[in-house]
Amino acid sequence: MKLYKNLVNSVAETLQEIFVKNRYADKAIEKVFKQNPQWGSRDRRFVAEAVYDIVRNFRLYSELAQSQKNFWFITAVWLVIKEIEFPDWQEFKNLNREAIIVQKEQLKSNLPVYESYPDWLWNLGIEELGEELWIKEALAMNEQAQVVLRVNTLKTEPKKLIEEFTKTNIALKEIDGIENAIQLVKRENVFQNNFFKLGWFEVQDAGSQVISMFLDPKPNQFVIDACAGAGGKSLHIAALMNNKGKLISMDVEGFKLEELKKRAKRAGVFNVETRVIEDSKTIKRLEAKADKLLLDVPCSGLGVIKRNPDAKWKLSLEVIERTKKLQEKILNEYCEMVKVGGEMVYSTCSILPSENKEQVDLFLKSHSNFEFIVDKTILPSQGFDGFYMARLKRIS
Repeated sequence: MKLYKNLVNSVAETLQEIFVKNRYADKAIEKVFKQNPQWGSRDRRFVAEAVYDIVRNFRLYSELAQSQKNFWFITAVWLVIKEIEFPDWQEFKNLNREAIIVQKEQLKSNLPVYESYPDWLWNLGIEELGEELWIKEALAMNEQAQVVLRVNTLKTEPKKLIEEFTKTNIALKEIDGIENAIQLVKRENVFQNNFFKLGWFEVQDAGSQVISMFLDPKPNQFVIDACAGAGGKSLHIAALMNNKGKLISMDVEGFKLEELKKRAKRAGVFNVETRVIEDSKTIKRLEAKADKLLLDVPCSGLGVIKRNPDAKWKLSLEVIERTKKLQEKILNEYCEMVKVGGEMVYSTCSILPSENKEQVDLFLKSHSNFEFIVDKTILPSQGFDGFYMARLKRIS
């Protein structure tokens, strides 16, 4: 494609927003799109793909550019690596393409740099998963995330949605083993699609969909999603309950639950009630009520680095340690909402055992009134995001 200076400049400016102003990548891209409403889909795709790829490989590209602050030059390095021809601009005057390519080959022996991970995170991954598995997952997490939809069975079915999308020349395929999950063959912005506005589907990773199915909510049960956020899993749970029974979606952030209300209306979900967790009394009022309780707790987010690559650069050991303490607190306090004979699912979007099975084991040591039933790990190398989930039963 023909390069325009304003597009390259927008990439560099967006990188500055992310790495200097500490803005999340998706928000930074959203901002630059709003500032340039005249861009067509091709321009928007170029900027988004360039930004995400540079963020994903920032340590490698900044090493090749010999700078972590010259975002224009870092973008130029990306163009060289991607073999994209660019004009003889003044800004590229000192660019030595051959030297960049040679240096990139030399860096292959230094995996944390070549695969673009901070040293502390690389070492933590090896410590928790072992070197062989960590390297396999680290490479997988550097792949671009697939776009996966969850068909809203309250309004349609997979074959019908695929059929309607095909009429608009958008190819979809069903995902083996995950009912109602379909994948876009080619990336598309589906949020402007009429079927999205009609509530026929939600954008939700395949692994994320497995968690609600693992919870196995039934129609007419009393179900609580206690860390609901904006409600992706709540909407799925409501569909699995066929809108029958009671679903309470809770979060400490009220604005997220407001978003859930909008999404529920679009999806045709009417068995959900939202509650802001203001203090311990909110939990106390629901003591021993739930047939099923989902605790999709805050975590490091390592399992979803494919779609949130900037997390690599925003995380720290201190943040992970604080998060683990919060996970332990939520498990210990929120478990009281499960009734005797009811089940609780603890889940994260992390692949670290210290946030997953080790947290469950720690909980069970001090809660003899719960028993472990089964757990499941989905790794990024399996093709989608990484998740952990464990089902526990309250026995007394």
